[in-house]
Amino acid sequence: MKSLTELFRIGQGPSSSHTMGPRKAAEIYLQRHSQENGRFRVTLYSSLAATGKGHLTDFAIAQVLGEEKTDFVWKPETVLPYHPNGMKFEFCPGATEPVTNEVEGKDAWTVYSVGGGALAEEGDTILQTPDVYDLDHLSDIQAWCRAEGKSYWEYVEARESSAIWDYLNTVWETMCAAVERGIAHEGVLPGVLRLRRKAPDYYIRAMGYGDNLRSRGLVFSYALAVSEENASGGVIVTAPTCGASGVVPAVLYHIQKSRRFPIPRILHALATAGLIGNIAKSRASISGAEAGCQAEVGVACAMAAAAANYIFGGSLATIEYAAEMGLEHHLGMTCDPICGLVQIPCIERNAHAAARALDANVYATFADGVHRISYDKTVEVMKQTGHDLPSLYRETSEGGLAKNWK
Repeated sequence: MKSLTELFRIGQGPSSSHTMGPRKAAEIYLQRHSQENGRFRVTLYSSLAATGKGHLTDFAIAQVLGEEKTDFVWKPETVLPYHPNGMKFEFCPGATEPVTNEVEGKDAWTVYSVGGGALAEEGDTILQTPDVYDLDHLSDIQAWCRAEGKSYWEYVEARESSAIWDYLNTVWETMCAAVERGIAHEGVLPGVLRLRRKAPDYYIRAMGYGDNLRSRGLVFSYALAVSEENASGGVIVTAPTCGASGVVPAVLYHIQKSRRFPIPRILHALATAGLIGNIAKSRASISGAEAGCQAEVGVACAMAAAAANYIFGGSLATIEYAAEMGLEHHLGMTCDPICGLVQIPCIERNAHAAARALDANVYATFADGVHRISYDKTVEVMKQTGHDLPSLYRETSEGGLAKNWK
């Protein structure tokens, strides 16, 4: 498995696979032709083409390559075998006018945005750092922890080195900043839906209730805050993706603010959450275009549930159970964003998943971690379920809520 620095990525929304990944690909490609005159042609396939304009895919790429010299070809009906989020970059030397498909391009490079901002080439490894973790099953990691008398976060430290804590501290500060901007930011989100921001209202209303309802309302407001910041192109952390970026911050921010846990314990919780997300990313998917929203919001819920259970003194077994429940009860969730925007139903799903993560934490604690279905098994089922979902339910905006909305 890769480093947690590749799971928790700091960047601008609204989509890790449709915005952050393509932007990174454009930066890599630009390095090849930065000193040459000509135009770029970028062909977007399948999900990247179907929902690319709503996700600002073309804007992110053109920002890097140059808006005045980048042309786009949209092929939503073409699904490349390796992954639905395929894109092809070409350079047309000497061209000064927009280039069509008939114009021959040079140095064609096909690359895939595979979720969480990561890139891959067909038949190759992910185009980032080498593997850091030697184990990618939670059961194996749990066995290591039992044998060594250590926690999950200590396994992270053993594989990443102590340098990971400086990075996770930056991640935590970025998450907090997104929450605080979001609960103070009123107005309307960009896009044709003209969706009004809800986080400030939820925050104020929550403060008027008694303890129990106030607690739940604040969690909702924090998740909405980050998700709305993401939808407006603000700076957030992929956890594990942009579309699911509100769940983990909402849970941890609420716990830290209400219980005043020390920051080192919050960082250990982030490491625990990262381990859970990394397993899903390595062994299944965190891409809505590949496996539906279960791979984004479902994995985020599992991460947040595990983090909460660790903070409240959970054992290796109860942490694993909380994570398993967080993912299991999102199995089969479709990715059907209306108008291709990361707004409806994405934002509301983040709020509900944050609340479910806290419920999974409590349930696992009452059960003392004893259960039949493992997190590893649930990850396998999530992968198979995602492959079984028709493409119209995997971030193409061709089915589900996206199709029936007017």
